[in-house]
Amino acid sequence: MAPTPRNVTGYPRGMDDELTETQIDELRAALEALELELTASLKSAAEGAKVVDLDQPIGRVSRIDAIQQQKMAEASKEKQQLRMGQVRVALAAMESGEYGDCRSCDEPIGYRRLRARPESPFCLRCQGGRERG
Repeated sequence: MAPTPRNVTGYPRGMDDELTETQIDELRAALEALELELTASLKSAAEGAKVVDLDQPIGRVSRIDAIQQQKMAEASKEKQQLRMGQVRVALAAMESGEYGDCRSCDEPIGYRRLRARPESPFCLRCQGGRERG
């Protein structure tokens, strides 16, 4: 028996074809839910990233710990802001009819990848190439 033909992503053929309307609706709902989640998370992250008051009557170790926590909160906030931007770009791409196409090679990204990361702008092959440098 012949092996199942596979495309560049490694998924069996048919798994990375154009998205159906049902799939797009499902992914839109996922993106909108993610946008709400990130909005709430960014609000709470803003609290954690507030500047540490160096005049607080706390010990040196406590102050260092507070500064470290502040830096971690800032890094988390930046990561969430980046992801929020990707979510908004993906929602705009849905409106323009360009959602689901890789921004690098213009091939379909694939439903399985988009289900895992609906804001993904790149197919697995192009994303892998970007990560390898």
